[in-house]
Amino acid sequence: MGRIFEVRKHTMFARWNRMAKQFSRIGKDITIAVKKGGSDPNANPALRRAIQNSRAVNMPKDKVDSAIKRASGRDAANFEEVIYEGYAPHGVAVLVECATDNPTRTVAAIRNAFNKNGGNFATSGSVAFQFRRMGVFRLNPEGIDQDDLELYLIDHGLEEFGESTGEKGEPQLVARCLFEDFGTLQKALEERGITPISAEHEYICTTPTELGEAEATEVLELIDKLEQDEDVQKVYHTLA
Repeated sequence: MGRIFEVRKHTMFARWNRMAKQFSRIGKDITIAVKKGGSDPNANPALRRAIQNSRAVNMPKDKVDSAIKRASGRDAANFEEVIYEGYAPHGVAVLVECATDNPTRTVAAIRNAFNKNGGNFATSGSVAFQFRRMGVFRLNPEGIDQDDLELYLIDHGLEEFGESTGEKGEPQLVARCLFEDFGTLQKALEERGITPISAEHEYICTTPTELGEAEATEVLELIDKLEQDEDVQKVYHTLA
């Protein structure tokens, strides 16, 4: 087991309130989950994951409960999940994952961000082939026999397993599976008594793009602009 590949973090751009953005993202995840599967986390795996991920970003329980209550009401927003594609400067592929109640507004904002920051908005399918949709579980390594866990999870859909770090530099283990095996791997972790720090789907790039620092900064500036949009949930890219 070695260090797992992850694309470059971009904490160098922190002009906006990342915590508020994280809470907003989780709130939308909760709304979508409740709309699809009801407000009982015991019977709704997607909601259970959203609640679990809320803990990873230190979202207060009262905010989580309020989000579930709002999502259960008649006037709750109906969010549509949409993926937009494009290229950042220097040919870096970008996927923009959105949850929006107004796709017309969102697509205009995303196109504008690409155009004003040296990128190119692309048609569906233009860059998606450079990514694999995977289930990603981030674990606290404390008390875990890593080799034993890896061998156990291989029989439950594990594709990649390795060491990484969190946003604050804390050590983490990352387990990845094909998205179709998400539930199987999640159940396997539960059977071992392991509660992940977070459990989400991510688009993992297959061929990272190596750039110098100045060129990489141009790419990260576009990514930062995209992430600031209220409809954007996550931005994936191929920058190494």
